[in-house]
Amino acid sequence: MLASAANERQLRTVTEEIERRLAEIGRKPRRREGTNDTGWMLLDYGDIVVHAFTEEQRAYYSLERLWSDAPKVPFDARAAAAASTAPSAGGSGPSQAE
Repeated sequence: MLASAANERQLRTVTEEIERRLAEIGRKPRRREGTNDTGWMLLDYGDIVVHAFTEEQRAYYSLERLWSDAPKVPFDARAAAAASTAPSAGGSGPSQAE
């Protein structure tokens, strides 16, 4: 996932909010790299990797160009919110949509 913020303060807020929301569902990053001062942060959750940048650093690193051949997966905030608040039905875990 790629995210942008206008400045270092907003970058800190974005990454803190991502960590807070994922912690609510029991997820903690395996690895955390970068600092707000560098203008980029990486949060590695194993199956999800979050790259958060200031707008300036995002343009510099241009990860969209690097990953241009990767498939794009649209994000549906309503579906994600519903999934994170739905009670667990038991079984082997969440199913994956095609």
